[in-house]
Amino acid sequence: PVYGLINFEETSKGVHITGHIDGLEPGTSHGFHIHEFGDVSLGCTTAGAHFNPFKRAHGGPNDIERHVGDLGNVTADANGVVNLNIIDPMVSLYGDRSIVGRAIVIHAMPDDLGRGGNEESLKTGNAGARLACGIIGFTKS
Repeated sequence: PVYGLINFEETSKGVHITGHIDGLEPGTSHGFHIHEFGDVSLGCTTAGAHFNPFKRAHGGPNDIERHVGDLGNVTADANGVVNLNIIDPMVSLYGDRSIVGRAIVIHAMPDDLGRGGNEESLKTGNAGARLACGIIGFTKS
């Protein structure tokens, strides 16, 4: 099974995303996105589409034209572990770009960052099935 723990901290440069994801095939890359709903009642499919409050096309994390939830790709190391250390200026823990209460999803395939040349690329980056997901919420510490 794919599992992990991810922390989100608001900073002056954006949200700092740290943590780990375990149980992946060693050396594989996976699309990594925030989806619109924190609903995992039927698995990851009920998390909805990528979080996209401004109705933009899909893109990469460094693109101006992107969904708020487009975090790009993560790559598993030789042990099948992803160690996260991302600062993303588009996501927030407050306001209209808030990711709190939404879902974080890791996909089966790499994200083509909207450059795949087809309609699905501009929606999902052709990242494929949803391997694992979790709801973003507040903790005590």
